[in-house]
Amino acid sequence: MRWVSDRRQHSLPDISIRQLEYLVAIADSTTWAVAAESVGVSASALSQGLSELERRIGVALFESVGRRRLLRPAAQPALDHARQVVSLTHDLTRWADRLGSAQSGRVTVGMIDVAAVDYFPTILRSFRDDRPDVELRLSVAPSRRLLDDLQGGRLDLVVCVAPPEPVAGVDTVALMSEPLVVYAPQEIQIGPPSTWGPWVLFPDDSHTRRLVVDHLARLGAPVEVVAESHQPEVLREMVILGMGWTVLPRSQGEGGATDPTVGQQLLERDLVIATRSGSVSDPAADALAAALLAASR
Repeated sequence: MRWVSDRRQHSLPDISIRQLEYLVAIADSTTWAVAAESVGVSASALSQGLSELERRIGVALFESVGRRRLLRPAAQPALDHARQVVSLTHDLTRWADRLGSAQSGRVTVGMIDVAAVDYFPTILRSFRDDRPDVELRLSVAPSRRLLDDLQGGRLDLVVCVAPPEPVAGVDTVALMSEPLVVYAPQEIQIGPPSTWGPWVLFPDDSHTRRLVVDHLARLGAPVEVVAESHQPEVLREMVILGMGWTVLPRSQGEGGATDPTVGQQLLERDLVIATRSGSVSDPAADALAAALLAASR
């Protein structure tokens, strides 16, 4: 008896990395002309390349809205794939350049403010002193922006608040946990959660804001937000001025010339090291990640 497999063979579409780069450029640019300029081609060449990409994968990625050609919301999986492939290709190119030319390496690191200023400045200084041939570049920004830059290939390594959901093309490793504490204006007697607020908090797209709001709701605390800032020192000063209550790590909520009223610990937030999934290993970036993990233990 001869067994016949009914498994169908599917050939992969002949997609070029250049076409995927065009797709990322369109998503990140305000106009087709700007996108074309960013990848060094004419607008017509960009349009032809994207039309060919649609033909090869057999899915319409764009729709016409008036005279404009816009990316369909349903094209998000294709865009996520394109971002990852383009980022990994950039990783490979940089690695090959370093290996082939024997030039000094470069590590681009992103950190949230508390990690860069309070927790790991000594590690960053030691890394720079121990490896003078490695160019260390540091970007300090909120977690969401750092993860966007990591996905886009602009950062090699990120220390941020753990994202609430998995991020496409990003791997995370637990680094440390830190307590978040309730702070009230001076001379306020802190009562039950139902009496807390109003609040001055991180902006609505902040990972920490989402954690804080969820925990306040569980405790039955009203969540009326009267002011926002990405800068913890600004939030702390607004509390001291009596504008509202906030929730911050102790290192950012206390220790000034004047402190707000210190309340209870509300929760702990997790900090993680984030890297691109499947990226080409960079020994310098790996060494920095290992030093950060060792310091947090």
